[in-house]
Amino acid sequence: MKTKAFLLTLLLALPAAAAEKPGKFVDLSLMVAREYPCTWPTGFPRFYMTPYLRIGPQSAYNSEVLQIDGNTGTQIDVPPHSIPRPGTGLPDEGPLGLEFTDKTPPWKLVGEACVLDLRVLLDKAPKGVSPLVQPAHIKAWEKKHRPLRFGDHALLRFDYSDKYYKPMPAGRRFLVQPLMKQTPAWPDPHPDAMAYMASRKVTAVGTDSPSMGPIPDLAGPTHTAGLKHGLVFTEGAIGLGQLPTTGAFYCMMGPRHAGGPYGEGRAFAIVGGPVKRLIASARAKRAIELSVVMDRDLPLTFPGAGVYEHRHPYSKVDFFHSKELDLYHHTHLMDSHAGTHLVPPAYALPPKGFDNAKYSPEVRAWLKEYEAAHGKRGHSTVTAEQVPLSQTCGPARVVDVRRRIGTTKKADWPASPEITVADLRAAEKKDGPFKPGDIVVFHTGHVDRHFKKLPAGSTCFADPLAGKTEGWPAPAPAAIAYLAKKGIRCLATDAPMLGSAHPKAALMTYWKLGTENMVAVEYLHNVSALKKGAYFLFAPVKIKGCHGGPGRAIALY
Repeated sequence: MKTKAFLLTLLLALPAAAAEKPGKFVDLSLMVAREYPCTWPTGFPRFYMTPYLRIGPQSAYNSEVLQIDGNTGTQIDVPPHSIPRPGTGLPDEGPLGLEFTDKTPPWKLVGEACVLDLRVLLDKAPKGVSPLVQPAHIKAWEKKHRPLRFGDHALLRFDYSDKYYKPMPAGRRFLVQPLMKQTPAWPDPHPDAMAYMASRKVTAVGTDSPSMGPIPDLAGPTHTAGLKHGLVFTEGAIGLGQLPTTGAFYCMMGPRHAGGPYGEGRAFAIVGGPVKRLIASARAKRAIELSVVMDRDLPLTFPGAGVYEHRHPYSKVDFFHSKELDLYHHTHLMDSHAGTHLVPPAYALPPKGFDNAKYSPEVRAWLKEYEAAHGKRGHSTVTAEQVPLSQTCGPARVVDVRRRIGTTKKADWPASPEITVADLRAAEKKDGPFKPGDIVVFHTGHVDRHFKKLPAGSTCFADPLAGKTEGWPAPAPAAIAYLAKKGIRCLATDAPMLGSAHPKAALMTYWKLGTENMVAVEYLHNVSALKKGAYFLFAPVKIKGCHGGPGRAIALY
């Protein structure tokens, strides 16, 4: 009995090292920037980023207008890329032709990374021709390692992006020169190899080639061979050699564009830490969608409270019709904070050396008030692509602040109910202390109640800003400081923005957030579906120098 008691005492005394570690995050995405070959070069719109808001006399924030096509950078293909909608009368039509990016189940975006090392094929073809992965290559990998199965993301490693994705003009080797038959093209699966992988019931296939389509004449058949079985593709990955052959957790996701047959995205992996339980959740389809749909009729973008205070509206631009699918290819124009998105520190913080006299008189007065109460406002040049993926992913810690709704006076609008330090302490008393690495998710319920097609959807964003209705609950700077001391690096909210509906209070929130080197994920929905112990995943598109970051948030449980 003494021995048992001693062992029990020893177990209870074990350090917290026995707790789950965060794991190593591996970014597998191409940098999106105009100097890189990040867009398809034959007729598709080029990527542009216009810095139309900069901190100064006219704005307290930085933001950009993005022109971004779904075939940009690291991208995801979903079945409607090659499968027509039911009723079109076209070959291979079926229900999968309706599974656009906004309809893709979140469990398809995650799984176990199975890295198939096929570097032997790189550049082993004539000019303008893709070396082909054959079924024998896949079977040889299975014989050496293990059979592919449901829940796997089969990642084809050629090191093509690693070798050829470079700034222009060297970057012409990535896409332009192969298409002009000046160099061998990227390796890709033969349709039979894709069909074989589909027969193994894998969830998805990825490649570090710029497309899943071998040229000159098998791109269509290879796409169809996989997408007709409901697979999704990662195209344009990079750095697959950083992963173990099996056992890493893989995620590829991007904004939920309505009617999008493909989309810009972010691919990454986790090695170690929570990997086993995340892979198990993916195989069991235990995934929760937390992102809003991106559509022109929805209140996705900051509308402002007065004349010329709005951000660029989310727009869909059709540019040519595909007879094979009976749909238009399209690109999008949007503010970098449209829909579910990241707020990096440089959104509201100027760089070092900024002259505060450049602010408007109103903002200078707010800054004086802020610094008297909360200390010096910081400086930052940290934009979205510099934020570590480990900062926006981790255990979800939901703080229910719905009881704050209705606590403001109509005479004070525009105003948001304030989330206070007392609210956070109450949450700790109920569910235990906040832990470093937690993603603190404020459950306001606002988006679930008000995210509707316009004009009804004005109650979500425009009416609170205009003082017609109460705003969503929002944290005060003191609450952010409290969480920062607890080691929290990322906040999330199911409201259109983390800051208040009142402009001064909102700016003070963002100043404090950035000064603490924290980030926010805004415009979630469906937070009520989060289970205890859920793992939160968010990744913005990897856009160089972007002060926002459209992306997608999901959770596994």
